[in-house]
Amino acid sequence: LGGRRLAIVDDTPGVTRDRREGNGSISDLKFRIIDTAGLETATDGLESRMREQTERAMDEADVALFMIDARAGVTPLDEHFAKFMRKRKTPIILLANKCEGRASETGLMECYSLGLGEPLIFSAEHALGIGELYDALLPYEQIEEIPYEYPVEVSTEPAATDADTDDSADDDADPSEDDLLPEDLAEDAEVLSHPLQLAIVGRPNVGKSTLVNRLLGEDRMLTGPEAGITRDSITSDWLWQDRAVKLVDTAGLRRKARIHEKVESLSVSDTIRTIQFAQVVVLLIEADLGLEKQDLTIARHVIDEGRALVIAINKWDTVTNRDVAMGKVEDRLQTSLPQVRGVPVVTLSAKTGRGVDKLMPAVFAMFDVWNIRVPTAELNRWLGYMTEAHPPPAVSGRRIRLRYMTQAKTRPPTFAVFSSRADQLPTAYARYLVNGLREDFKLDGIPIRLNLRKGKNPYA
Repeated sequence: LGGRRLAIVDDTPGVTRDRREGNGSISDLKFRIIDTAGLETATDGLESRMREQTERAMDEADVALFMIDARAGVTPLDEHFAKFMRKRKTPIILLANKCEGRASETGLMECYSLGLGEPLIFSAEHALGIGELYDALLPYEQIEEIPYEYPVEVSTEPAATDADTDDSADDDADPSEDDLLPEDLAEDAEVLSHPLQLAIVGRPNVGKSTLVNRLLGEDRMLTGPEAGITRDSITSDWLWQDRAVKLVDTAGLRRKARIHEKVESLSVSDTIRTIQFAQVVVLLIEADLGLEKQDLTIARHVIDEGRALVIAINKWDTVTNRDVAMGKVEDRLQTSLPQVRGVPVVTLSAKTGRGVDKLMPAVFAMFDVWNIRVPTAELNRWLGYMTEAHPPPAVSGRRIRLRYMTQAKTRPPTFAVFSSRADQLPTAYARYLVNGLREDFKLDGIPIRLNLRKGKNPYA
């Protein structure tokens, strides 16, 4: 119905946990569709919380599709929840799924005993019965547009924008193409007009879903003491101080050696994909553990993808000696992540809400720096100052001359330096230029890319 992969799919029972929304359509009929967890009879624990999410989804819906496995026939659980659903105010359409073969005939006849009317013969895998479903849904179509309110929409697709394709541009493009300022400014304006893509990542059970719920102001995500509750990347459309945000809760990332189940492997892949489509990534860590090796691995992946990074330390209210704890984190960042020197660190408690108000200002500050564009004339004046203060070293008795510099891209800031012998410029000198860019143009906390290109000033 969504026309693309909106959720992790596997034969393992109970893969779906959180409710996930996406846009769907059948011909000219457009709708929002909510995928929910399988109904369970448990009265406490994770299964009970999953059922509560399903009940909320039903209460919000105009119509509910109750799906059963026609090949397995009507089970006692089907009968139990059919009775439960008959008591709800939400209209019910009964779907007999997996009806692509004769093995479903007996189960199809049993459907009438559920008291939910005539079942629709359906096969989600083979798109059987789509036309009949269209006819059944049509009476519930909203004629008038419903006013949009935040926070509302939830989907599993990390929405891509032009910002996400910056890295695929041709690094060998002529500098004259890089300096098309009207087009660059138009692209920047378009990116800034879209919602900010914000992903919350971290190891399992550090409080990512609790933080997302705190930001949204509602229990949208399943939370609990069990590790690894979140499996899909869940995107919520949200408005923070009149600025649109797509807030993505993700599955926890563990070391590969500890991943044994196929479903967890799928969840990890989903999280990695979310980072690729994000613009700013919040790495959530636990205060009592600090920055562990796995946290640094995640941070390096975010940096390698060219995304803006914010470190958030959760459960800060449980720390007794805060100066020592913060000192350890800052020392680890300085020694292990020097390429993003100055990355912001926010302390908070997702459970109590204390300090959470500091997170979004830090996120948008990093987003603004990530989008910064430095004028070419200013860059070349700066380059002249840097080479005069510390000239490039001589190679084989000949001094390397840096002739011209321009900003090739934003998101992350990417600069190109032209020299007749660019391939011979020592790495240490390139690092000197990057550090200077970071300090002089206030580019703290974000990855900076420097491309060395052979050639002369194309405008000389």
